[in-house]
Amino acid sequence: MPNPLVSFHPALGLSNPHLQTLWGPLWRKMPPLARTRERIWLADGDFIDLDWLDPHEADAPLVLVLHGLTGSADSPYVKGLQQALQRRGWASVAANWRGCSGEPNLLARSYHSGASEDLGEIVDHLRAQRPMAPLYAVGYSLGGNILLKYLGETGSSSQLQAAVAVSVPFRLDQCADRIGLGFSRVYQAHFMRAMLAYVKNKQRHFQHQGHQEGLAALERLGPLRNMRTFWDFDGRVTAPLNGFEGANDYYRRSSSRYFLGENQTPTLLIQSSDDPFVFSHSLPEKRELAARTCLELHSRGGHVGFVDGSLRNPGYYLERRIPQWLAEQACAW
Repeated sequence: MPNPLVSFHPALGLSNPHLQTLWGPLWRKMPPLARTRERIWLADGDFIDLDWLDPHEADAPLVLVLHGLTGSADSPYVKGLQQALQRRGWASVAANWRGCSGEPNLLARSYHSGASEDLGEIVDHLRAQRPMAPLYAVGYSLGGNILLKYLGETGSSSQLQAAVAVSVPFRLDQCADRIGLGFSRVYQAHFMRAMLAYVKNKQRHFQHQGHQEGLAALERLGPLRNMRTFWDFDGRVTAPLNGFEGANDYYRRSSSRYFLGENQTPTLLIQSSDDPFVFSHSLPEKRELAARTCLELHSRGGHVGFVDGSLRNPGYYLERRIPQWLAEQACAW
C-alpha cells in the first residue's frame, strides 16, 4: 500500500500546474503567527531579518526556512511550514533575504539566486545562538537553489544535520528561458514588476537617506525600462549590482546543478514534472547527485504547490512530508 507521506495526489479540480502554483499566493489565508524578529548584521555592513517561531528550548531542533524570489517570511508556504514544525515542538526561523522584510537593505547589492555567502553568515549566527540544537534548513525555489549551492560549497562543513529543497531552478539560464514560454509569461511579468519595484524602492530610500554611493551604483544601471525577461533584468541589474560579468556569468556561477555532487549533507529534493518554471531536462540526473541526496519527483504539483485534499478542505503535502522526513533524519543522526 503506498505511503501517503511520500505520494502526492492533487486536490480534485487542482490538477493543473498553474492552479497548483497560484493556490497559495492567491487563495490561501494564513492566520498571524506569534513570531519574534531578530536583525543580524552581515560582514559587509548590511542586514538580514530573521522571524523566529520558537518553543524557547535551547536544545529543540531548529529549522531555517528560506523563501523564494520576491517572497518573504510572510509567504504562505513559509508560514505554513513554521506552523507544522511548531506542532511537532520544533523551533523555526524564517530568513528574509536582503531587502525582503519590508525595509530596503542598506547596500546597492541585492539578494540573488547565488547568495550562498549570506546563507553562510545566517548559519554561523544560528549555530552560535543555539549550539545545542540540531540545525536543519529548508529552501523553496530561489531559496532552495541558494541552499544547494551552499551545501556543495561547504561539503562536510555545512553545519546542517539535513536539508530539504523544493521546486529548485537547478539551471538558472534554462529556467529564464522556460518562464518566457506560454502561460508562464504571466509569472515572468509579475516577477519583473516586483523586482523593478524592489530596485526603485531602494533608489527612493537612498535618496531620502542621502546615500550617495548607493545612488551612484543604481544610477550606473541606466534607465530601468524595456525589461521584459529574466535575461534582461539579470543582465542589466542583478549582474552589475552583484559582481557578475553579465547574465550568463551570473547563471553559470549561481546554478545549483553544478554544485550537487559535492554535497555531503543528507538532502531531500522535492520537484514536480509539471513545474511551469523548470524544464524537465533542467532536473539533475541520478549520477549528478551526491550519495546522501534523494530526488523525490512527482508527476504533478506545480511550482511550490503540492495542494491535495479538496477545494473545500485543502491539504498541504509539503507541510506533512518535510517535517516527517526531517524527523527521520533526526532519529538517524
